[in-house]
Amino acid sequence: MSPTVLRRVQIGLLTVGIIITTMMATMVAGAYRNDALINSDKATTVAEVTSAGPTKASVSFSTPDGMFHSPRLGVFYPGGLTEGQRISVDYSRSDPELVRVTGRDASLSILPALSVLVYSWLVIGGIMVLLAEINRRRGNGRSSSVSPPVTASNTA
Repeated sequence: MSPTVLRRVQIGLLTVGIIITTMMATMVAGAYRNDALINSDKATTVAEVTSAGPTKASVSFSTPDGMFHSPRLGVFYPGGLTEGQRISVDYSRSDPELVRVTGRDASLSILPALSVLVYSWLVIGGIMVLLAEINRRRGNGRSSSVSPPVTASNTA
């Protein structure tokens, strides 16, 4: 692999790492933004978990005005919920699509984001080191012909 190709691959890997880092920062910032929106106009009610998975849970609840809501994105921070369970949820009165489990907040998004970042950068770093080592062992794809050093004895 030529040094130019190696450099372009490394730049591409760094770009992927920066994109992943930006995505994780946006995810955490979005969680804090959603929590701020809920806190600014918060109401609490009891909801029923209609479906539950490891990363998403759907809930349904009714508001004091008699409206029935089932947010299409589900509930924020759904870990440990089971179908049929009745839970307390906080929601935004102005936007009932924003719902979180009572007692949970955006700080729960930090650990998953950091995990993704650490593993991503470990993989990217490992690939970059592996490519550099392969390139070094191949001698940059060229045969190295070294001329003997010039000394006073072979110049005369």
